[in-house]
Amino acid sequence: MQHRLAVDIGGTFTDLVLEAPGRSFSHKLLTTPDAPERAVIEGTRILLASAGVQPSAIGLVLHGTTLATNALIERKGARTALITTEGFRDSIEIAYEHRFAQYDLTMERPVPLVPRALRYTVPERIAADGGVLLELDEAALRAVCGQARADGITAIAICFLHSFTNDAHERRAAAIVAEMLPGVSLSLSCEVCPEVREYDRASTTIANAYVRPLMDGYLAGIEGGLRGLGLNAPVLMMMSSGGLCTVEAARRFPVRLVESGPAGGAILARHVAAQNALDRVLAFDMGGTTAKLTLIDHGKFHMARSFEVARAYRFVQGSGLPIRIPVIELVEIGAGGGSIARHDSLGRIQIGPDSAGSKPGPASYGLGGTMPTVTDADLLLGRLDPDLFAGGTMKLDTAAADRAFTAMGAGAPVGVAEIVDETMASAARVHAVENGEDTAGRTMIAFGGAAPLHAARLAQKLGIAKVLVPRGAGVGSAHGFLQAPIGFEVVRTRYTRLDAMDGASLEAMFAEMRQEAEGVVLQAAAPEGLVETRTAFMRYRGQGHEIAVPVTGGIDPATLHDAFVAAYRGIFGRAIPGLQPEIMTWALSLSCPVAEPDLLAELPTEPARRPGRERPLTDPATGRTDPAAIHVRDALPPGAMLRGPALIIEDETTTVVPAGWSARINAAEQILLELLP
Repeated sequence: MQHRLAVDIGGTFTDLVLEAPGRSFSHKLLTTPDAPERAVIEGTRILLASAGVQPSAIGLVLHGTTLATNALIERKGARTALITTEGFRDSIEIAYEHRFAQYDLTMERPVPLVPRALRYTVPERIAADGGVLLELDEAALRAVCGQARADGITAIAICFLHSFTNDAHERRAAAIVAEMLPGVSLSLSCEVCPEVREYDRASTTIANAYVRPLMDGYLAGIEGGLRGLGLNAPVLMMMSSGGLCTVEAARRFPVRLVESGPAGGAILARHVAAQNALDRVLAFDMGGTTAKLTLIDHGKFHMARSFEVARAYRFVQGSGLPIRIPVIELVEIGAGGGSIARHDSLGRIQIGPDSAGSKPGPASYGLGGTMPTVTDADLLLGRLDPDLFAGGTMKLDTAAADRAFTAMGAGAPVGVAEIVDETMASAARVHAVENGEDTAGRTMIAFGGAAPLHAARLAQKLGIAKVLVPRGAGVGSAHGFLQAPIGFEVVRTRYTRLDAMDGASLEAMFAEMRQEAEGVVLQAAAPEGLVETRTAFMRYRGQGHEIAVPVTGGIDPATLHDAFVAAYRGIFGRAIPGLQPEIMTWALSLSCPVAEPDLLAELPTEPARRPGRERPLTDPATGRTDPAAIHVRDALPPGAMLRGPALIIEDETTTVVPAGWSARINAAEQILLELLP
């Protein structure tokens, strides 16, 4: 497959990268939120024409999208019902039975995706050990189907108690519903999330059901639109776990696409880290709507089993809807180029979490926006050249940005830049501490349209002296899709005590899990060379949550015990003597590995030629405004070195080199920023 196309739909921009033999092309355009596929098709047409590549030459399309995320946040999914065990329809509203904001008397809990009137119940009961306590009442279920038809339901989530131990009732219920309600989209918890913890399992299954009709129609539109261009290549979808799956798998489990864009950026950062032999990295992705930060240590991501979407209190844990899927652990905050700035009731600068998005966009876009945004502040600080933004295809309106900031007073752009950078720095520090790590001494890898503008200042706040900006950083997540492996993960809850472990039974379970994973992976990858990874989610007996422990070799109690103790110490600093570990959940991941990149060669350096253009650049760290040389990135050859203040401009982004920093172009045409001693 010599030509590959990667597409990333963000909240503000849609990014496209075309990979051809020995070269690549990219294009960035505003997202069309009313019909996201429209920007994809238009961008593909423009990119192919500019590259001189025929649609028929494309062998593979890689795609990530925020559509599922936005549907959950904006409540624009299908009219969804829940069918659950009699007496348990309120479990998704009871949730964890705690107050996430203990002292807030006006605290608002996240509103369930399914209102109470659309939560139907039927008599049935599976015991915790999988035994049948009460047979499924099929007559009651058929009556429920009639009610769902009358209520105009288009999607149904089926989630019975303890179905992760015995799925017979869910499977039978699905058959009856499919017979009585043909055309209604079905999601079963035993397929979507066959894990312990009823609320998380139900929430994940409902979210999958809620977005499934929308995603099914969208993916059909994408495939049809690409075929209309003459592009008949298969499409693979980016998942939140960092792997690629087929469109068929994405249609069954669209909830796994919720964090697909940020996952692509993290994969790009890992690739760049491997090229530069970096063991400790902070990946920084800042786009038009949000900023994402994640840690990469020794070439590995920190992985999580769950995350939250649609938080009622945007950054407060517990205030959102839990989604239990494999995901690259990252922190995401509402700090993008389009984030809106204002004064709060105490006169302090507040940024986001709301964003101007692509419509109307920042004031400087000239598309009707009037509120001051981070992009407008960057323009007024001199970080953006109004004539060269987006390769000169979109001229920024400096006067409009200035008018937007009039009400905030003199000096507001500097304050906005400092506040947004400090907000991101605080989030990065907390994220590092929660993972038992630190930010100081790491190398930052910055990508996304806005990240290179803020990277050096953010690095200073975090005690980081080196920043790498990859080639094509403005469309970084799309580049990351091209480095992602095809893979899929299957999870099963099976409570296991180490002193009562049945190795043969567990091996049989893993064989079933591998067969399920192969059903997805082998649609897009050859069976040769597949890598299987096993994980046990373990805890000390009596604890409420587990940690991930790699399962290497055979399933041996002593080996698992030692691996758990090592992992526990790595996170919490010590093990607990006298307590016995136990296993709650097992996971099997199957992937087609991607070859590690070659290490970059060291190049001799020589001073970059001084360009003829300059632009006043204000440094928020000092408040000084100095002339900054404007360099065009394509004019800087590998080995070129320059000192700040300077701007390095390319079509999709601009890299700010503040005073006191140097910039060097390495062998992969990446920009290495270094804080001068």
